[in-house]
Amino acid sequence: MTVERTQPGTEGRKQRKLRRALWTVALVLGLSMVLPLTGMLLTSDTTGQALAQQQQAQEEAAAVAKEEQQRRDFWRAAREGTAGYTAVSGQETNVLIQSEGEVWRAVREGPIMRYGGIGLLAVLGAIILFHLIAGTVKLEQRSGRTITRWTLFERVIHWYTAILFIILGITGLSLLFGRTVMMPWMGKEAFAAFANVAKPVHDWLAVPFAVGLVLMMVPWIKESLPKAYDFAWLKMGGGYFDRSKHPPAGFVNAGEKIWYWLLFFGGIVLLVSGFFLLFPNFGWERGTMQLAHIAHAVSGVALIAFSLGHMYLGTLGNQGTLEGMISGEVDELWAKAHHNLWYEEVMKHGNPKEASRGAGAGQPLTT
Repeated sequence: MTVERTQPGTEGRKQRKLRRALWTVALVLGLSMVLPLTGMLLTSDTTGQALAQQQQAQEEAAAVAKEEQQRRDFWRAAREGTAGYTAVSGQETNVLIQSEGEVWRAVREGPIMRYGGIGLLAVLGAIILFHLIAGTVKLEQRSGRTITRWTLFERVIHWYTAILFIILGITGLSLLFGRTVMMPWMGKEAFAAFANVAKPVHDWLAVPFAVGLVLMMVPWIKESLPKAYDFAWLKMGGGYFDRSKHPPAGFVNAGEKIWYWLLFFGGIVLLVSGFFLLFPNFGWERGTMQLAHIAHAVSGVALIAFSLGHMYLGTLGNQGTLEGMISGEVDELWAKAHHNLWYEEVMKHGNPKEASRGAGAGQPLTT
């Protein structure tokens, strides 16, 4: 029988190799179990950071929303005219925003400019069209005799007030329509230079015009009261459409009376509103100034429109009318044609002073 012998050293090496192999397998298995746990730890840390960042973003968004809401609440209160605190003393100095100002701007740049401009152009166009069709009302002949119609005082105060009215009308219209009409063709610099002159001129001449208007209007109140025969004058269209007939008229005809009362009441609105605008430091509130500006613009544009008709009829429209306001004298036949009732009174008394014309003294008939 043969017995195999193994060396002790060889058996020991095999066991060590086996143990190393087993430890290697165990280590691999252990690492395989630990690695997923490491990933979970890393993922958990990243998720925590993401949640923290999300929470921070939400807090920042909430802070921004709160700030925006505070701003909205502030400006809402400001636009509603809520009074705040200011160290500056004065009328409405503690009111930051007056929302009615936007309404005023919309009215000024909307209806007033639109319809005011259309109205002025319409009146001017109607006058031109009427003159082209009907022409001037001419005197058929002259008598060679004149009647004193206007005194020196009446003529001076009329031309004084008229010249100021024209200057104020031009400067006022340029300030109202300047940005829309004048600036596009003048340029900003030229219009700014013009406005810097027009505005103070308009302000400086306001008081002298008011004085002249009062001195001119008061003496003519009595003669401008309506009479029964004025309706006949209006019914006949003042004789402008059928010139073969002369409508009845006293010293002042119905058309002149209409112009007088338009100027009377429109002048009151113009002067009162102008007073508010000319003296803003008297403690007026902004709403009062805005209403005054609208009233001033509307009355001013309306009076300018009607004055165009008055100026036309007093110059090109009727031959001989302008002569009376320049020299004070009118031809006898002119008086008979345009103011027949006044003419009859003058002829009856033989002296214009004794005729029932009230304002305006004159001289006896001259030849």
